[in-house]
Amino acid sequence: MEGDFGRLGHGNSSDLFTPQPIKALHSLKIRQIACGDSHCLAVTMDGEVQSWGRNQNGQLGLGTTEDSLVPQKIQAFQGVSIKMVAAGAEHTAAVTEDGELYGWGWGRYGNLGLGDRNDRLVPEKVSLVEGDKMIMVACGWRHTISVSSSGGLYTYGWSKYGQLGHGDFEDHLTPHKVEALRDSYISLISGGWRHTMALTSNGNLYGWGWNKFGQVGVGDNIDHCSPVQKVVQISCGWRHTLAVTERQNVFSWGRGTNGQLGHGESMDRNLPKIIEALSADGSGGHQIEASTVDPSLGKSWVSPSDRYAIVPDESVIVFTCRVLLVQGQTVSVGGNGNDASVPESDVKRIRI
Repeated sequence: MEGDFGRLGHGNSSDLFTPQPIKALHSLKIRQIACGDSHCLAVTMDGEVQSWGRNQNGQLGLGTTEDSLVPQKIQAFQGVSIKMVAAGAEHTAAVTEDGELYGWGWGRYGNLGLGDRNDRLVPEKVSLVEGDKMIMVACGWRHTISVSSSGGLYTYGWSKYGQLGHGDFEDHLTPHKVEALRDSYISLISGGWRHTMALTSNGNLYGWGWNKFGQVGVGDNIDHCSPVQKVVQISCGWRHTLAVTERQNVFSWGRGTNGQLGHGESMDRNLPKIIEALSADGSGGHQIEASTVDPSLGKSWVSPSDRYAIVPDESVIVFTCRVLLVQGQTVSVGGNGNDASVPESDVKRIRI
């Protein structure tokens, strides 16, 4: 790993190719670390913060702009217990055990949350309009994300690509609540270079911001200035699954021996794959051709007229596989019955 600016904390700028203990932290018990572009921080079990590495904008919080080749304690937090820290490219944020939010370092885009675009050489407390206590913080390259004790999501800083999630591309100099997720309780957050992800307590994953490489995960490469949930509808067959995204793309995975995944083949898949013929971003006019041979097993394709249905109850005598997409909104899936791996003693096998 590159050691320029002293970012490795070993007292020099040499590169290292194997992990080495940081001697300056030897007597301390560390509970959390964070790394920016060229600076690092560590929170001890006692709530103290050590920082080291590059410091041209004051991101170490030591009151200077001099790089530090070894960890140094941030004296500004004397008497304040820190819960966690987060590091952006050249700025830093922290949440205290009392729920207070701090920012320092490079502040050109309002990413410190202090109402201006100035740098700070030492940590400064962020004023919160609604008075919420913060329990979590994360940093993107030039933006900051925090979560309150009530599960509310706040963002501020650079928003050229919509990474703040406020429905616009305007920078925000102070924390603003993300209204699109007001009714959700946020349990995890993460900031990328120019995009943001958030996970709710009920397992819904949202993404927004720069999306050139599809990193927002919503089935397109368009930047999004508001949180987007990837999946809007799902449906399960007996041994396969389908999902529809907000972009009206249909994905399938699971058992595929009779073509029920819609990919023109008879293969099982353990990862979602887009169904080209049914998806907005698929190849237009593509027709799925029936396979006659399973390329992995060499099995001949079984026609529907000769197919067996696996049924758990004698009152159910017919199951067929069908996929229905109505105006890009609805997916309906029936169970596919051909699965030779199901023991004869466990189910009834009835010829259709």
